[in-house]
Amino acid sequence: MIQIEICAPSLASAEAARKGGATRVELCRDLRCGGLTPSERDIYECVQTLGLQTRVLIRPRPGNFCYTAEEWAEIEASIALCRRAGAAAVVVGFLDKEGRIDRQSTRRAVELADGMEVTFHRAFDEAQQPPLEALQAVADCGCSKLLTSGQAPSAPEGIATLRSLVGQTAVSVVAGSGITPANARHVVQATGVAEIHASCKNAAYQTSADLVASLIAAVEGL
Repeated sequence: MIQIEICAPSLASAEAARKGGATRVELCRDLRCGGLTPSERDIYECVQTLGLQTRVLIRPRPGNFCYTAEEWAEIEASIALCRRAGAAAVVVGFLDKEGRIDRQSTRRAVELADGMEVTFHRAFDEAQQPPLEALQAVADCGCSKLLTSGQAPSAPEGIATLRSLVGQTAVSVVAGSGITPANARHVVQATGVAEIHASCKNAAYQTSADLVASLIAAVEGL
């Protein structure tokens, strides 16, 4: 069975995802800039009131993925909050000044997660290194999942690279970016991924329960 993760940029979006049949969300805010760390209230509500498997994006600001000491203090506090709230996972991504996977920062985040799963997000798609080498770095740091479009603008465009990443390490490859009910089945069949990530967003950049239901139906039986 294909696992589906819905990118929910608000608590209302998380509620819509649940209404559409989803059980797992990546909670964030400000999807227009690629997503930022959600509020403390939304994290607690999503985990404890909605009862969703909640994976929380940890990103203190838009822009690159090389953070200052002050920003790291915020990252550490956010990861600690997620652990207290009972989140299933945190979603992080770090690149060094050369644009390569920042192993030191990623290991630090995994250690701070302390029992929670860690997904390395689409900072991977901006890494200035071959995808298999970048994947190995993510695996070496202890991440359990990699959210990626295959270093392409969207997952349908990155099918060849996604296919080359699947099964290469213990890290589960989650195909994300541009996944819709219309193309989800093709992406899964063409790449061999067992997990997909989609926003199912409407014109207001919020999750549509109807699109979530359609996405679930599209990959049923795979």
